[in-house]
Amino acid sequence: MSRIAIVGGGAAGLMVAGFLSQNHDVVVYDKNEKVGKKLNITGKGRCNITNLCMVEDFLKNVVRGDKFLKTALYSFDSYACVDFFENLGLATKVERGDRVFPQSDKAYDVVCALRDVHCKDVDFCLNTKVLAITKKEDEFVVVTDKGKQIFDKVIIATGGASYRGTGSDGDGYKFAKIFGHSVEEIKPALCPLLIEDWFVKSLQGVSLKNVQLNVEYDGKKHGEFGEMLFTDKGVSGPIVLTVSSLINRANQVKMSLDFKPALSEQQLDARLLRDFEENKNKELKNVLKLLLPKAVADIFAKAIGLDENKKINNITKAERLAILQGLKKFPLKFAGFYDIDAAIVTSGGVPTKEINPKTFESKLVEGLYLLGEVLDVDAFTGGFNLQIAWASAYSCAKNFG
Repeated sequence: MSRIAIVGGGAAGLMVAGFLSQNHDVVVYDKNEKVGKKLNITGKGRCNITNLCMVEDFLKNVVRGDKFLKTALYSFDSYACVDFFENLGLATKVERGDRVFPQSDKAYDVVCALRDVHCKDVDFCLNTKVLAITKKEDEFVVVTDKGKQIFDKVIIATGGASYRGTGSDGDGYKFAKIFGHSVEEIKPALCPLLIEDWFVKSLQGVSLKNVQLNVEYDGKKHGEFGEMLFTDKGVSGPIVLTVSSLINRANQVKMSLDFKPALSEQQLDARLLRDFEENKNKELKNVLKLLLPKAVADIFAKAIGLDENKKINNITKAERLAILQGLKKFPLKFAGFYDIDAAIVTSGGVPTKEINPKTFESKLVEGLYLLGEVLDVDAFTGGFNLQIAWASAYSCAKNFG
C-alpha cells in the first residue's frame, strides 16, 4: 500500500484524499487547526458547491484553463458532484443561476461531509506547516515543523494566494518551483476594483440593481449586467467580480456604467423629455431622483459637469444630451484592484502545459501531483471554481497510478 502525502486540506485536498484512502495510506497536512477553513467561508458561509449546467456551458465560464480542464470536467461534471454530496448525506438545493448550495445553508456541513464521511480513513496532521518537500530516488521527504516523513507520492493542493488568513499564502508555488516548475504571474481574480473618482467615498454602501458595467480593455469590449455595490475605495458586487477576472492582465482599461441598460438611448431620451415636461419648474437634482437612487442623484450632475440647482425649464438640449450620455455611459476612473487577499480566487500559478490533464501529475517530476488553485486555472463566480477543484481531484484519484 503506497503512502501518499497531501499538502493542503481544502476542497481539492479533501476530495482527492477520500478517494485515495480507499486503496492507499493517506496523510493530509494542514497548517490550520482544522481542515476546510476556506470552504467554511465560501459563499458567505453558505458554500456554493457547484453550478448545475452542462459541461459545454460550464467551460464558457472558465477564464483560464478551459481546454486543460475539459477532460476532468467531463469525468466528474456538476451533476456527478451533486450525486456525490447527496450520497455523503448532504442534502442540496438549486438557486438562481443554477447555483447549488447545501439545503442547510451551512458551509460547515459541506466540510463535515468531506472530513467525517468521505475522509473517514484519512490521517490528518493539523497545525502542521510543511517547510520543504524533496525527492530522493523514488521517495519523497516531507519536512514539517514537527519532523519529517517519507512518502511514495505527494499531492500539492495548497490553494492560491488569496484569503491568506485561511492558510493560502502561496506555499504551493514555492514547492512547485523547487521541483522545476514555472509559475505564471499571480493576479487577483473575482476581486473588488479600485475607483479614484471623488464621489466614491460618498456612495459607500450604495447598491445598484439592473445596471451594466461596460469595460474596454486591450482592444476588447465587455458588458456585464446585474448588481454592484460601491465601497469606500471603489466598487464590488457580482458584475464587478466577473469583470475583474477579465481585466486583471490588461494593460489599458476604460470603464463606464449604464444605469438604464434596458432602455436604448432613444427610449431614455423620450423618458427624459417626458419627466422634464412634467417637472419643468423643479431643480435638476430633484428630477434626477426619479431616475437614480438618491445618493447617486446627489452626485450625478456635478460628476458630469452640470449645475444640480438649475431649473428644468432652463436645461438646454445639449445639457439634456449630456445627462442622457451620463446615464448610459457614466465614466468610472479605474485605478486597479484590491489587494489579492480580498480576491475570491487567484489567477495565475503553475502553467497547465506542465501538468497531465487526466492525472494531474507533473510532467517534470514523477509521483508529484498538483491540484486546484495552485494551477493556472480560474473561473467566474457561481460555483465554477469549486467544481474545478472537485473535478480535478476526482480525475487525479480515478487515474492515480
